[in-house]
Amino acid sequence: MNSVGEEKAVEIEGTITSVLAGTQFRVELQSGHEVLAHISGKMRKRFIRLVVGDRVKMEMSPYDVTKARITFRLG
Repeated sequence: MNSVGEEKAVEIEGTITSVLAGTQFRVELQSGHEVLAHISGKMRKRFIRLVVGDRVKMEMSPYDVTKARITFRLG
């Protein structure tokens, strides 16, 4: 059972196009849209490095499709 405030995040894949300050990245989705993404806590904790060209898996809120959280590096 889902509580009223709990919504499922949408999982998507994209490619990093630029690295910004504060562990933020601009990521291009397969559809061509660009979103602003930040690293999830587990990736930050394990010091996983991301560079331009890396493919990543992200979680995106269904309410704000301009921002995302990077959860996994695909390579």
